[in-house]
Amino acid sequence: MRKERRVVITGLGTINPIGNNVEEYFANLEKGVSGADTVSLFDPTNFKSRIACEVKDYDWSRYFDRKEVRKYDRFCQFGLIAATEAVEDAAFDFETLNKERAGVIWSSGVGGIQSFREEVMGWAEGDGIPRFSPFFVPHLITDIVAGHISIKYGLMGPNYSVSSACASSNHALIDAFNLIRWGKADVIVTGGSEAPITIEGVGGFSSMHALSTRNDDPKHASRPFDAQRDGFVIAEGAGALVLEEYEHAVARGAKIYCEVAGTGMSADTHHMTAPHPEGAGAILSMREALADADMSVEDIDYINTHGTSTPLGDIAETKAIVNLFGEHAYKLNISSTKSMTGHLLGATAAVEALACVMAITKGIVPPTINVENVDPEIDPRLNLTLTTAQHREVRSALSNTFGFGGHNSTVIFRKI
Repeated sequence: MRKERRVVITGLGTINPIGNNVEEYFANLEKGVSGADTVSLFDPTNFKSRIACEVKDYDWSRYFDRKEVRKYDRFCQFGLIAATEAVEDAAFDFETLNKERAGVIWSSGVGGIQSFREEVMGWAEGDGIPRFSPFFVPHLITDIVAGHISIKYGLMGPNYSVSSACASSNHALIDAFNLIRWGKADVIVTGGSEAPITIEGVGGFSSMHALSTRNDDPKHASRPFDAQRDGFVIAEGAGALVLEEYEHAVARGAKIYCEVAGTGMSADTHHMTAPHPEGAGAILSMREALADADMSVEDIDYINTHGTSTPLGDIAETKAIVNLFGEHAYKLNISSTKSMTGHLLGATAAVEALACVMAITKGIVPPTINVENVDPEIDPRLNLTLTTAQHREVRSALSNTFGFGGHNSTVIFRKI
């Protein structure tokens, strides 16, 4: 039987509402910066929810030429930007890298929703003749980012996309982790990207009563665990990580951030959009990740929660943590970085994985901002890392991400 191999992280990249690169993102996480504001990408006047976490000061011409950018929907642009930063951070020698054993596993929840609207509305408002751009389908499909990244760097190994709503980029990371430790690849670029701040994206989630309507106070709208939370703040951006087999990374003298120690997955089997009220699926996912990593609850120092700022979700997840971790739950740092970034849907887990890497490598636990009064249904003994970042040694960090449909995913990162 083939021995399972260790998997480490050697490259990081992001573009998101509080940072257009990793350095800026880490700095603003530590400072507790909110990325929320009134929607500027379209006129939200007639919408119930008029707030979002948009990427700031984005200018595609800094990254792409005019001919090139025509090939990419906004979600694809973000994915390529984050992946490029991560690959450059990993500092490969592409003359010696075995590209047949290097791949890309990417994710998105909704893909090119902006391009879909532009093309379909262009036809509907036209003369009835179906004139669609030859780029329509390549703009739309969620797997196209993986394809573009592999083409850019000539990576010939495993290449595909994962879509499981808000759990998507955790599932992509889990697949990348497993393929490397099972010997199917040595290097995989993984992550997720999303650009859902469109009329359809905001309108659709708003009609489900999933979005915050704190329109007069956008900066404080994303407030996980707060008694007055009223929904999540939709966000855009991307996060990328380079996963690499440990011996392969050591042999080339790579900078190693931390190790991916174990992963877990489960299903709630409860409701299309609501979590199990006692967090049954979340418990199973976290328990599976601990078993996979051969770790006990006492080995975990920080949990980056799914923590979307929805009334049901935050309660269910904290109940799950208390149920599984017992007395150790009160020794943990717990936080929701969505209080700052908003909810990036299929890209959110990748961006939050970077927050876990920061906690481990810098000894800085990012805060949960905007909490004025903790929901009385949440155990008051939990350290939710309110308002201000906390400095502590983080040996291991656990990241939860859950998606509509009852998809639960957990990844554990460990200091090496």
